[in-house]
Amino acid sequence: MWSGPRNLSTAMMYAFENRADFAVWDEPFYAPYLAATGLDHPMGDQIIAAHEANAQIVAQRCIDTIPAEKPHFYMKHMPHHMIDGFPLGWTKQCVNIHLIRHPARVIASYGAKRDRMTLEDIGYLQQAALYDRIGGLVIDSADIRQDPENMLRKLCSAIDLPFDPAMLHWPAGARKDDGIWASHWYNAVHQSTGFAAAEGPLPQVEAAQQPMLDQALPLYEKLYIQKI
Repeated sequence: MWSGPRNLSTAMMYAFENRADFAVWDEPFYAPYLAATGLDHPMGDQIIAAHEANAQIVAQRCIDTIPAEKPHFYMKHMPHHMIDGFPLGWTKQCVNIHLIRHPARVIASYGAKRDRMTLEDIGYLQQAALYDRIGGLVIDSADIRQDPENMLRKLCSAIDLPFDPAMLHWPAGARKDDGIWASHWYNAVHQSTGFAAAEGPLPQVEAAQQPMLDQALPLYEKLYIQKI
């Protein structure tokens, strides 16, 4: 599952983790991305120390034996973590799904967690390029929040997976498979027991962020027309 930040991606991971037949992995390339770029992210040093930071090792683990000997493996990935030189050949052995969200909502949500952001931080450039390279299915987070069961049934059908009602609800609180960064980013989803209700009107972005929205919107729309 490929998704930019602030995009229902953790809730989707919890939905699949709540199935008895799935293991999950939370942003396995985050530590390699930080180690390679030296970018200043919240908890950056802790992330690198706590998680595997070698991209080649992470890529091999993506196609190794599934943890806990489960039949299926859900990997939550962010396109902007896949910088030049990081291996992508492993994706050929996976079902690739692209989770998207309107950039006005992402910019508003991301801005509440970080004082500064760039277009590269929110992943639209990288996700559009990744879709061109590896293909896959597209699903919009707004559709999931509007009708979770119907959209998850559609998604499961599209990837030849039986739907499991356990995907619709999960226990509140942190999960054992959360990345160490969960304490900074996952406050809201840790209070949830299912998908949040449909969102209201699009938020107004700050004037300084309007150029970023103008750049991101065509990239979002390119994927939006491909959604299931």
